[in-house]
Amino acid sequence: MTALKGGNKLRAKLKELASKLDKPGTLKVGFLQNATYPDGTPVAMVAAIQEFGAPNAGIPPRPAFRNMIADKSPTWGDAVEKNLVATNYDVDATLSRVGMGIKGQLQQSIIATTSPPLSPVTLMLRKMKADNPDLVMTGATVGEAARRVKAGESYGGVSTKPLVESGHMLNSVDFEVDS
Repeated sequence: MTALKGGNKLRAKLKELASKLDKPGTLKVGFLQNATYPDGTPVAMVAAIQEFGAPNAGIPPRPAFRNMIADKSPTWGDAVEKNLVATNYDVDATLSRVGMGIKGQLQQSIIATTSPPLSPVTLMLRKMKADNPDLVMTGATVGEAARRVKAGESYGGVSTKPLVESGHMLNSVDFEVDS
């Protein structure tokens, strides 16, 4: 049996590492409080409506956030572990690195979400907005879009991709580390 030497050095190193991990940190990823659309509408509210749907408004759920969490969260523990080692156990740096990764995963999930498809009325609204960027979306605007769809007016030439019409929600995904 080999005798171990350097017990004091090992204890000192373990104490140093423990002190680095002693302060808790919190990572938030998603649509932070200050993220708003130009009209002041919170991005988190729009994202929640898209995530869970609004049946009374005819909006089906498009669960980009939940799908990403289900798919990617099993890898987050390993990412924290690897980044703790890579940052010499700097909690803030580790959470920033992991936060950047999760932010990218959420953005990719938003991009990858293609169903359910947008309704013809939504596509007509996109066309109307493209034709008149100052158009204000109201109940009357939606009614006009529905009338145009029913009359057979074309809404071709607009993106049929859900969740990324303006890119504002996608670009509002962010993270913050609190320690």
